[in-house]
Amino acid sequence: MALIGPGILSVFGLAFLWAWIIEKKRHYLLLLAAAPVLFALGVIVQVFSWPPGVGPNALLSGLFYTLAVLLTAEAIVRRSGKRFGLPLDLVFLTAIMGGLWYFAYIAPNVLVRVYIQNFGYGLIFLVAALFLTHLMRGRRVDRVLFWVLLAFSVHFFVRTVLTIGFSAPVGVKAFGASLFWHALHLSLAVLGAGLALTVLAAALSDVIDDLRREGEVDGLTGVLNRRAFENRASSLMAKAEYTPCSLVACDLDRFKEINDRYGHAAGDEVLRVFGDFLRVAIRASDLAGRIGGEEFAILLPGSTRDDAYRLAERLRVDWSEVEFACLPAGKRVTSSFGIAEVRPGDDLFELLERADTQLYQAKATGRNRTVFDDAALYRMAEPLDRERVAISSS
Repeated sequence: MALIGPGILSVFGLAFLWAWIIEKKRHYLLLLAAAPVLFALGVIVQVFSWPPGVGPNALLSGLFYTLAVLLTAEAIVRRSGKRFGLPLDLVFLTAIMGGLWYFAYIAPNVLVRVYIQNFGYGLIFLVAALFLTHLMRGRRVDRVLFWVLLAFSVHFFVRTVLTIGFSAPVGVKAFGASLFWHALHLSLAVLGAGLALTVLAAALSDVIDDLRREGEVDGLTGVLNRRAFENRASSLMAKAEYTPCSLVACDLDRFKEINDRYGHAAGDEVLRVFGDFLRVAIRASDLAGRIGGEEFAILLPGSTRDDAYRLAERLRVDWSEVEFACLPAGKRVTSSFGIAEVRPGDDLFELLERADTQLYQAKATGRNRTVFDDAALYRMAEPLDRERVAISSS
């Protein structure tokens, strides 16, 4: 009975090891692969009474169990970009091992040792769950992971009280045949497998999401590729049917000359920097995409034409001051912008066409300027003046 839990969890340990071999950047998977091994060692030490003697056996098995729990909790927390950290790990390890040592050698009491371990492990998983409360706002698999982890932590407290109460079995044989011992390993086999399966599903979801993002993101600039931009932008426009929405089309001026004079490596570097520049400048609710060689588009939900103009001007002025190591000193790259605001009945492609028309107008009238989608009202950029742009943006 005692070997069922380690056997099942070891299978998951192999699965986590295999997953880590495939996705080595997810280091938490390696921690999850090591945890079942430590847990199995703890069970073997207890079942086969090695080393002999209550004290040494309790401390060695307790060390393996505690390390397994800490690795599991640390791994689950790290998956979400957080971590327990070594200081907190050492606090838990010292408190549990210190309690086991005291009640094994100074004031021998098996019941207290049982409570120290089970309540200690429950507390570790409970703290891990508290680290992950933000998962309740995430994907379904993240919400499931949070609740499974919370239930797993609580079961340590409930199971211990219900199965051992306030009097521990006397003697090794009686303890091995007790309800507590059997319930312990059965619950760890079932609930531990459930937790491991949930974490494995979450890791698989992470991989799938990464692959999906890689398929949607332009590899050079880091913004959305054209297909992903069009799909997401169409969806956003449908949701924002009764609110303002504007689109900014942008093109890097005389980009072909950069490729011809300084090489495609220099051109690629300019595009990469511009992609970084856009991603930092826009809001989380906005979309930026590369829709052509050096042409980009930004969809601004909830923004009027004037809002889009202010953003475009800030981008235009700031971008014109960027220096590039791949270009001669003092060489600047400018940009032109065309702006269109959604009109009743517009779809994305009509909006893109109007913004492109204004972008062409900006380039035809001298480049390095921003043009509205109303030919009668389009504005040409003044000579670069950061203070003036800041005032017009306020």
